[in-house]
Amino acid sequence: MLFWCMLLFLLGIAAFLDAIFNYGEIFRKINSVLFLLISLALLVRTTTKIKAAKLEGYEKRVVDLERKVASLSRPTEKTRY
Repeated sequence: MLFWCMLLFLLGIAAFLDAIFNYGEIFRKINSVLFLLISLALLVRTTTKIKAAKLEGYEKRVVDLERKVASLSRPTEKTRY
């Protein structure tokens, strides 16, 4: 995600310099399309990371609950006597 943010930042700088020195000749036609595609890629990457983090949290919770169930189902020394 850092890569996409850096790319978007560099394209912004390039578009700004193009507007100052070339009066927008280079980026005028493709500027909005590039920014749109990169922001879409950032959105997709962010949502997949959020879903992965949520799934990871669920997996951790399942493991913790399985440990608790296993500890409750094992007889302890107090219950043996």
